[in-house]
Amino acid sequence: MPASRLWQSVAAINSIDADLIAVMGDYVADHAFVTSAVPMAEVARAIASLRAPLGVYAVMGNHDWRADPEARQRMQGPTSYARQLTEAGVTVLENAGRRIETAEGAFWVFGLGTQQVRRDGRWSPWQGVDDLPTTLAELADDAPAILLAHEPDIFPSVPARVALTIAGHTHGGQIAFGRWTPVVPSRYGSRYAWGHVCERGRHLVVSGGLGCSGLPLRFGRRPEVTVITLAQDPR
Repeated sequence: MPASRLWQSVAAINSIDADLIAVMGDYVADHAFVTSAVPMAEVARAIASLRAPLGVYAVMGNHDWRADPEARQRMQGPTSYARQLTEAGVTVLENAGRRIETAEGAFWVFGLGTQQVRRDGRWSPWQGVDDLPTTLAELADDAPAILLAHEPDIFPSVPARVALTIAGHTHGGQIAFGRWTPVVPSRYGSRYAWGHVCERGRHLVVSGGLGCSGLPLRFGRRPEVTVITLAQDPR
């Protein structure tokens, strides 16, 4: 994704006039066929130019952590990308939350640390910096809560108290043949590859995102800016 397309995406997002914007991580991801890279400093400037009255909130992705070997080694942030976003004026949430007041009432936005930082071997389980109990510890009132999680795999562990979980990471499968997505970076396969998922009354939305990784190819799953409209349950 060249810088020109990044800025076009920012303009498209700002034209939506969203109340709140969430950016879901993997700001600079790569693959074997990259011909040039957009510096993270420019990515941070682009994200900082997003406008929403209730704020712009960012979580960090697994590629963002892999780009900072020192942070990976100590399994502790902030990563260099997180610092650049913060310095540009973006609110980065990593195992933390914000209570947002509106004329219609308050709600919470929480951001979870990435679940894939490093592993001991190719077939070993991933070690992450995600801490769901700490992330939700501030949730002491009855205001609705939204959880931002880069990878959707945390969803089975998210309590029903959270009204909506939003994730990215999968690129919607990146290559899809109808509902079949042969390669999804999730231990649940295609279960959380893309779109709106409802399980036991709990809601997850997985954005297909804008970019790609592994191969510079998307097929059957167009890049997307995901627009979510929330309504109060009449019950």
